[in-house]
Amino acid sequence: MVIVQEADFNAADLLAQLRGRHAAGAIVTFTGYVRDYSDDAATKTLFLEHYPGMCEREIDTICATAQARWHALETLVVHRVGRLQHKEQIVFVAVASAHRGNAFRACEYIIDALKTRAPFWKRETLDSGESFWVQQHSADADKTALWDAPPTDPPT
Repeated sequence: MVIVQEADFNAADLLAQLRGRHAAGAIVTFTGYVRDYSDDAATKTLFLEHYPGMCEREIDTICATAQARWHALETLVVHRVGRLQHKEQIVFVAVASAHRGNAFRACEYIIDALKTRAPFWKRETLDSGESFWVQQHSADADKTALWDAPPTDPPT
């Protein structure tokens, strides 16, 4: 399931809903927060824009890939858009699987792919009032590209 919304989310409620739908051996979750993007300045707000429809389809494709590759029972992604304050929640990713290793790898893949493939744009405003678009880091793209290499995962 993929949800893109402005409203905040309750991670505990999302986990409980996912857990109630499966007798999974493992559920791995990740929650991302607005942080300081600049090393030398504090972030006041982050404004996230997305391409409606296309964004949800791309995240759905990312989740389908994770489910197929790591035999996940279900994935759940909630991603916020709009104006977010420093330290607010941005994203929640959960993966239910029979085995913990598969759940961890699938969750990590999803969050890495979200950072580089989902059509989101981030505009950061610093405490000083300076505002700029956040550029994708080459390290994020490099890490995502590693997932496309032939798998070397241990047998499950």
